[in-house]
Amino acid sequence: MTPRLAAALLAAAALLPAAGCTSTGDLLSVTDPDIVNPSDVQSAAGANAVRLGAIARLNAATSGGSTVSEGLFLLSGLFADEWENGDSFIARQEVDQRVITIQNNFLTDVSRLLHRSRLSAEQATRLLREFSPNAPAAEVAEMYFVQAYVENAVAEHYCNGLVFSTVTEAGEQFGAPITTTAAYERALAHADSGLALVTGSTALDVRTRSALRVIRGRILLNLNRPADAATAVNGVATNFRYEMLHSATTNANAIWSYNNLNRRYSVGNSEGTNGLNFATAADPRLPTCQGGDAACRAAGVTQTRRDDSGPLRFDVQLLWPARETPVPIATGIEARMIEAEAQLRANNPTASLATLNAARTTVTGLAPLADAGTEAARVTQLFRERAFWMFGTGHRVGDLRRLVRQYNRPANTVFPTGAWNKGGAYGGDVNFPVPQAEENNPNVPQGNTCIDRNA
Repeated sequence: MTPRLAAALLAAAALLPAAGCTSTGDLLSVTDPDIVNPSDVQSAAGANAVRLGAIARLNAATSGGSTVSEGLFLLSGLFADEWENGDSFIARQEVDQRVITIQNNFLTDVSRLLHRSRLSAEQATRLLREFSPNAPAAEVAEMYFVQAYVENAVAEHYCNGLVFSTVTEAGEQFGAPITTTAAYERALAHADSGLALVTGSTALDVRTRSALRVIRGRILLNLNRPADAATAVNGVATNFRYEMLHSATTNANAIWSYNNLNRRYSVGNSEGTNGLNFATAADPRLPTCQGGDAACRAAGVTQTRRDDSGPLRFDVQLLWPARETPVPIATGIEARMIEAEAQLRANNPTASLATLNAARTTVTGLAPLADAGTEAARVTQLFRERAFWMFGTGHRVGDLRRLVRQYNRPANTVFPTGAWNKGGAYGGDVNFPVPQAEENNPNVPQGNTCIDRNA
C-alpha cells in the first residue's frame, strides 16, 4: 500500500479519459498516466472506474493472475491435491511440498493481489455513495461481495494472524493481526451489508444477491454454522454462476496458461496418498487428457512432458480449454453442496444424498451415488463431490482445513503426505504463512508473522 488513496486506485487509471493537447505548450505539462490523483476519481465516472478496477483486481487475484503471479486458484490447488508442480521454481515447490517459508514470493504476490482488490472495493463503496448516489444499489452491493469474498479467501488460506490494513485520505491505516475466526466474522458483516442493499429484481440484482448468498453460506460453513449456511443459500438457482471473464487482450485464464500452455502445473492424481484421483477419475465434471494423447492434441496440447522435463506424467485439464474461458467463483452448485452438508450434519443422510444426486443430474454421464453406509464414509463422499464440482476454484484448501478443524481428522490423513514426488518428504503445513512483507507493518511481529499455524 501507499500513503495516499490515489495510489491504491491504479486499476482505474486505464478506465479514465485522457485529455488531449490543445497547444504545443501543453507538451511541457503532460499528465503522467501512471499516477491517479484523488481529484481524478472525485466524480461519478471516477467512482465507476474504481468499481470496475476492483472487479479487475479480483480477477487477477483469483483466476487471472498477473505478470508475476498465477493467482490464488492455482497456488491454492498446488498446496492441496488439485495440482502438482511441473517446473523448477523453488518457491512453487515449497507450496507443493507443504514446506513454505514466509519469504515465498509467489504467495506474497497473491496476498498483495487479494488485498488490492479488497481495498479497491472498499474505496469504490465510499466513492459510489458520494459521487454516484443514484447508481444501482447492486453496484455498491457487489463491492461488498468483493470484500467479503477476499476476506473469506484470506482466512481460508492463511494462518492465524491475518492483517487487514486500509488506506484513507490521511494515509495508511495499519491493521493488527487477527484470528481466522475474526476474519470470517468480518467477511460475514460485509456480506450482510451487501445483501441489505439488494432489494430489486433486475438481472444485476439477482446476480449480485445470489453471489452474496453463496459467499455468506461459505463463510457460515467456515464458522461451523451449517444450518445457518443452508438458510443463507436458500433460493439460489442451481444454474447460477458468478464468473471471472478472460480474454486474450486483458487477463488470460491463468489456469489454461500455466497448465495447458506453459506446463508449469499438472493435474493432481492421488497425490501424496491422500489426494484424489482428479486426473484419472474420468469424471465428466473434470475432463482431462495426458500430454500428447489424441484428446490433448485436439485441444492444442502436443507436448508430452511437464516444463521441468522430468519423468512424471503430464496431465492437462480441459474444463477451461482456452485462454478466454471464464472461471466461476461462486455457483448455485456450491449452494447445493452447502445444503447437502447441512443435511448431513443434521443427521439426515437420506436428504443429503438426495441433494447430491439432484445436482449430479445436471451433468450428462454422472450416475447417482449410493449411500456410503457410515457417517465417516458419507463425509468423505460429500467432500469428494465438493472437490470435483469446484475443482480449481480456490475451495479445496478451505475444505481440507475444515476436515481437520470441524471433523477432527488428523492432518496427515487429509493433506498429501509421505514421499514427495520430486524427492524428500511432504512437510506439515496446513495453511500459508502471512508473508514476510507484512513485517513492514509495525503491528506485525518480526520473524514470526503467524499467531499459530493451526488448521
